[in-house]
Amino acid sequence: MSADHHVTLTIPADGAYLSILRTATAGVAARLDFTLDGIEDLRMAVDEACALLLPQSKAESNLHCAFDVGESSLTIAVTAESLSPKPPRRDGFAWTVLTALTTDVDASVDGSSVTLRLTREREGYELP
Repeated sequence: MSADHHVTLTIPADGAYLSILRTATAGVAARLDFTLDGIEDLRMAVDEACALLLPQSKAESNLHCAFDVGESSLTIAVTAESLSPKPPRRDGFAWTVLTALTTDVDASVDGSSVTLRLTREREGYELP
């Protein structure tokens, strides 16, 4: 997979489908030559992001996940539709976990949805 690709995945906002998202995350990260630890960190980060989003997602809605593949990084944006969307607390344990597993974490609210954006730089990558 070369730089600057965009992959999207939509799954039901139900914990039973999160394994699909974790598997897709691992697959995209593996194609970018992330280390095994980097791949596992991203899988856990996506899982944690979904754990933050699912409780506020609308019944029978979807989670939308966008993978933005850069030259040296992978950005994953997970979006949930919500009746009253709010970004997660930045002083909570879950946010601490996300910041430990990724290079950058951001949360935003747009209308009736909340998005968590996770970025991880590829280890050992040097710009040409």
